[in-house]
Amino acid sequence: MQAQDILVERINNLCKQKRMTYYALSYKSAVPMTTLIHIVDKSTVNPGVLTIGKLCDGFGITLKEFFDSPEFENIERFDM
Repeated sequence: MQAQDILVERINNLCKQKRMTYYALSYKSAVPMTTLIHIVDKSTVNPGVLTIGKLCDGFGITLKEFFDSPEFENIERFDM
């Protein structure tokens, strides 16, 4: 599984855990809906850490909490 797939999986899992739609996440994080959709549909190859940080704010978690999860355990490096 590629890093991009794992990133999308993590976003989707958090949306399920927090019972949030993409629309709600977009609103709470101040990340435009189009940007979020481009990340999730993988047309944005390498979303910036600031964007991921904003999404974390929307989820109410830290960047550390975002990346400290089972989805990222077996990743050695990001090749996006």
